[in-house]
Amino acid sequence: MTERSVVRVGLLGCGTVGGSFCELVAAQRSDIESHSGLTLEITAVAVRNLDADRPVARELLTLDARAVATSPDVDVVVETMGGIEPTREIVLSALAAGKPVVTANKELLAHHGAELYAAADTAGVDLLFEASVAAGIPLIRPLRESLAGERISRIMGILNGTTNYILSQMTEHVADYSDALAEAQELGFAEADPTADVEGHDAASKVAILATLAFGQTVTGSDVFTEGIAALTSEDISNAARLGHVIKLLGIVEMCDDDRIAARVHPAMVPTTHPLASVRDSFNAVYVEGAGVDQLMFYGRGAGGYPTAAMMLGDTIDAGLNVLRSTHRPFGVHATAAIRPMNELRSAFYVSLDARDEPGVLAAIASVFGEHGVSIQSMEQLGLGDQARLIFITHEAVEGNVRFTLADLYELDVVKNIGQVIRVVGTT
Repeated sequence: MTERSVVRVGLLGCGTVGGSFCELVAAQRSDIESHSGLTLEITAVAVRNLDADRPVARELLTLDARAVATSPDVDVVVETMGGIEPTREIVLSALAAGKPVVTANKELLAHHGAELYAAADTAGVDLLFEASVAAGIPLIRPLRESLAGERISRIMGILNGTTNYILSQMTEHVADYSDALAEAQELGFAEADPTADVEGHDAASKVAILATLAFGQTVTGSDVFTEGIAALTSEDISNAARLGHVIKLLGIVEMCDDDRIAARVHPAMVPTTHPLASVRDSFNAVYVEGAGVDQLMFYGRGAGGYPTAAMMLGDTIDAGLNVLRSTHRPFGVHATAAIRPMNELRSAFYVSLDARDEPGVLAAIASVFGEHGVSIQSMEQLGLGDQARLIFITHEAVEGNVRFTLADLYELDVVKNIGQVIRVVGTT
């Protein structure tokens, strides 16, 4: 290490995260040197616009990302470009050239992780992505290292800060979804086009990464059942609160009894006594259950330039040390996961519907639940003139049976409308 303590970093992209990374490298240089023995030097930065203000010397800037990724003057490549193409090809070029790569690109890893992991192993270099799932929360390294010998049964988490902020506003300030979203956009928590966040796609990419790491089998973003929060109303939030729950957008992965993997993202009613229920605003939290450790929870900032850059900086130091030692942490071979369909999973459910308020109606509705083996745990009735709003909480039931129940309820003349159907989790 004394012969070659300088590690040269090539940075791909210098936007919010990339700029924050450059600032942290400069601000924490002496701490990095004293803690690790490394001196990190950013020697090249690939950007789309040479004239924009950057926190690095202009002579380091270039438009040629591929040249930075393969340069003999770069020891570690840090990717903050985002997107899938051409990023995938450039990352593969860096790995083939023997450069370890640090990235936070969840979309890339969720769809092409197996290819990238194999390429890193073939080249004998690191591919590190601590910031890809929960930005500033150290989670990937604990899963890959500390929990490598643990039989993990389930991971359940709040993986998207935008949606958690929106739901927190709806819960704490009785805000409508549209108003809460507008406030999130004004504060910079949500993009102008919030689709990836509010429809659950961002969280689904993270779920795919977590499932692959936790169970050692390849799960892609397309394997993850995804349902967003746009249909939720302030009434749903209020009903949940009255029933002792809060609504969160959760990402859940679990190993089923038949060795198939269930991976999903959807709104869920969580008991107020569950640790995830108290996670508010734009924070993230991930709840891990395992045979030996029982229950763990990781909590922190799930987004933002500096939290993301801080985790990427840790990965860069790790990769730099491994370069000096001529080693890397291998991934091994991952089999393609067998995915358990959503219809076969079990959950409790919250169901709201409007029906005629007259004798025999409740019995007719209850019989439909019973015909499909869906047991009712509790029921509330709210008067609406000549109609009634019925709110049911079921015992755990097979999702497919609940869907058959809903289809038959639609056919009942006495049922005027079926409102929200929300899964209830965290009770066991």
